[in-house]
Amino acid sequence: MKSNNKNIAVFIDRDGTISEEVGYLNNIDRLKLIKGTSNAIKLLNKNGLKAVVITNQAGVARGYFPEELIHKAHERLKKLLSKSGAYLDEIYYCPHHPDGKNKKYRKICDCRKPNPGMIETAADELNVDISRSYVIGDKLSDVALAHNVGAKGILVLTGYGKGELEYLSDGIKKPDCVADDLYDAVKWILENIKNGQK
Repeated sequence: MKSNNKNIAVFIDRDGTISEEVGYLNNIDRLKLIKGTSNAIKLLNKNGLKAVVITNQAGVARGYFPEELIHKAHERLKKLLSKSGAYLDEIYYCPHHPDGKNKKYRKICDCRKPNPGMIETAADELNVDISRSYVIGDKLSDVALAHNVGAKGILVLTGYGKGELEYLSDGIKKPDCVADDLYDAVKWILENIKNGQK
C-alpha cells in the first residue's frame, strides 16, 4: 500500500512477536513461529504493506553468540514463513549494547531500539512514509520507538507483552493498540487504514 508514492510499512519485532521468546536465541533450532504469525505476514503481503523485521540482538555485544548466528536465524525465519507463502520485505538488526563484553559491538548507537536508526534506514531503502507506518512489538521500547519516529505503536500480549502492559506507568506513552498477537495487530492495522488512519 502506498501514500504519495511512498510505502506504508509494518515494523515488527522478532523475539516474542514473530517467534517464541526464548531469552537469547543461541541456537537456530530454538526459533519457532508463534501461532498465526505466517497468516499475519501473508495478510500484510496481500495488502501491499511492507513487512519489515527490526530487532535488537545485544547477545552479540554481550558475547553470547557470534553475529553469524543472527544471519542463520533469519534464514530459518524466512524459510518457515515461506512454507505458508509469506515473506518479509527486509530484516534489520542491532548487535550493539553500551555495556557489551565484545569491544567491537560495545557502543551507544542510533540503531538500538527505541532509537530510530533501523526505521530511518528502512525508510530510505524501502521508500517508506514513516508517519503512516506502524511498529509492533511485545515491549514498551517498541511502542516508544513508534512514538519517537511518529508512527503508530502496537503492543502484543505474546512474549513479554502481558508483563509490560501490567507495569505500564503513567509517565510512559501508551500504545495506540493492544493486540492479543501479531495476527490481531495486523487486522487492527488494516481496519485503521480503511478508516483513514484515525
